Amino acid sequence: MTLETPPAGTGTRWRPHVTVLAFGTFAVGTDAFVVAGLLPEIADSLDVDVAAAGQLVTVFSIAYAVLAPLLATLTAGWSRRAVLLTALTLFAAGNAATALAPAYGPVLASRVIAAGGAALYTASASATAATLAGERHRGRAISIVMLGITTSLALGAPLGTAVGAALGWRTTMWLVTALAVAVVPPVALRLPHLRQDVATGLRRRLAPLADRRILTVLATTVVVFTGIYIPYTYITAVYAPAVSGDGNRAAILLLVFGVAGTVGNLVAGHLTDRHGPRKVVLVATLALTAVFLALPAFREPLAAAAPAVAVSALFSFMVTTPQQHRIIALASPGARSMVTSLYQSALYLAISLSGVLGAVGLSVSGAASLTLLAAGFTLTAAALT
Repeated sequence: MTLETPPAGTGTRWRPHVTVLAFGTFAVGTDAFVVAGLLPEIADSLDVDVAAAGQLVTVFSIAYAVLAPLLATLTAGWSRRAVLLTALTLFAAGNAATALAPAYGPVLASRVIAAGGAALYTASASATAATLAGERHRGRAISIVMLGITTSLALGAPLGTAVGAALGWRTTMWLVTALAVAVVPPVALRLPHLRQDVATGLRRRLAPLADRRILTVLATTVVVFTGIYIPYTYITAVYAPAVSGDGNRAAILLLVFGVAGTVGNLVAGHLTDRHGPRKVVLVATLALTAVFLALPAFREPLAAAAPAVAVSALFSFMVTTPQQHRIIALASPGARSMVTSLYQSALYLAISLSGVLGAVGLSVSGAASLTLLAAGFTLTAAALT
């Protein structure tokens, strides 16, 4: 039997602790999103083409997906504070190595290290927030941790891209390193110690993989986020008529997506605690299906594209928090770190699939069809839910 309880009295004081965890996810999210905006600079600096530089994003996503459950298993018996500090150290070291790497090969290897730290931190932060807040406020606690991700999309990645354009991409990597290092003191000094008694033995630690309910939620996660990320990954192609090759217009759409996604994430936290996670996921996936089916009519002008992007982002980020809530609720308390790591693994598998499937759709039937392809995935996710 597993046991995991927050320290006495944390039930009414969970928000400051969870906010600290959100600063860490802001650093992680900034790193994950900013590299895509720096590919031309990285390619020139390392003397490779942009396609090769793009593999830095692919390697990060694959390493994240693979390492999330492995590292969660290896650190299952540790205190949450120790896990989070180790994750931040690993993440910072990986980004520092990226900044210092002299050639393409070492840069590629350093992204694996950073991905390992990012995967371990995000999964543990979500599980820790859920434990600190208790069942009553679990949705809001997870949404605050995820607020770091959505804020990094709206603010961190654009800021990092601007810094890279002005001072070089290596400066951006040092900025991300500094963000991670800055989170270490508050986590070390302020985060309560969580006592936990986890299952011993690899088989018992991997027991969630034998639970059909958990596997169904993981499968739904892969399906829904593949649909969500297909139009986002190729947002400049989907809205090419509105963007017209103007980088400033593309930046506006990305900013709109990030801000609307932040709102959707916070709303989802409250709705999840009030109505339950399954209903929120079901409504969000059905709404996304309708939005994606309608999007081809809103590809131009910019005045039509921006609201369309906002609505799609709003419902896209209403899936993240309740989906994590669902999988945490299905697991025993001592297995929360494992199931949240599996969730993160499924999420990054979906991101990788969205890039591949979106590229196929783009070459076969054009950009306008990508949202229709995405609608097929979100409708399937609604059925699975």
